[in-house]
Amino acid sequence: MRFRESGRLDTSGVQDRRGGGGGGGLGGGRGLAVGGGGLGVVGLIVVVLFQVLGGSGGGGGGIPAGGFSGFDAGQGAGSAFDNSELAASCDEVADANTSPECAVVASIDSVQDYWSATLGADYQPADTVFFSDQVQSACGPASSGTGPFYCPGDSLVYIDLSFFDDLQTRFGAEGGAFVNAYVLAHEYGHHVQNLLGINRQVQPGDAGPTSGSVRLELQADCFAGTWADHAETVPDETGQPLIVDITDDDVNRALDTAGRIGDDFIQENLGGGRVDEESFTHGSSEQRQRWFSTGYSTGDPSRCDTFATDDLG
Repeated sequence: MRFRESGRLDTSGVQDRRGGGGGGGLGGGRGLAVGGGGLGVVGLIVVVLFQVLGGSGGGGGGIPAGGFSGFDAGQGAGSAFDNSELAASCDEVADANTSPECAVVASIDSVQDYWSATLGADYQPADTVFFSDQVQSACGPASSGTGPFYCPGDSLVYIDLSFFDDLQTRFGAEGGAFVNAYVLAHEYGHHVQNLLGINRQVQPGDAGPTSGSVRLELQADCFAGTWADHAETVPDETGQPLIVDITDDDVNRALDTAGRIGDDFIQENLGGGRVDEESFTHGSSEQRQRWFSTGYSTGDPSRCDTFATDDLG
């Protein structure tokens, strides 16, 4: 994936809370985090094992009922953040072609430009919180092991950027700027679901191959695909697209990643070797690849209605 070489990069959609202090205690928060984080494979391993061993069901895409628990709290939701270093290092759009961090910033901007153009006044921008190790969200405290997630309680996306290294080192994903963008686009898919009220169709603890949790996650994959289809043409405030080239290799890398974060792949390779479809909360590898591909091939969010079909793949 390649970004244009001209113009300034907007970091206002990021809250950089890395390295800051903070207080706060344990306990649940308002609402359940979605996605756990949808692509939060490290956190999902824990949830899968928890479900296979007979624990209570996950809520809102793989987070145990009651929100996050069991972590020491880090920065509080809405706590102060300092974007000065990020703004200095990611000043020009061209910086996204040499810095993975700046590429994430540019991808977030592109995803939000797409949904603003698609939904119009119905879209409300959401910040992404960069954190290290631990963070406090309105859904409760979380750690880096949770993976990226979206919290409906504060309408924020959370990510420790070290997650992208985990994708490659733990799961053998090929990685790359477009894969990282897919991760964030999936989480912004959850934000769109929250804005449109789609996530309220899912009951906390819902699990299984055709469950509402699986449908929610597959739809977020599909929404990510629709953004990807339009990414080379959706303009920013200058009237030009931030992204000028997405290659077949980029798309194949995203599909490779989708194949490594399906419930079946994780259970088989990291959860003891036994696949239990009744504990699925995110969908199989094949399903995740299929629904991203559906979004990418059609570019039409209306084709992403996973709640209206009996054929999830």
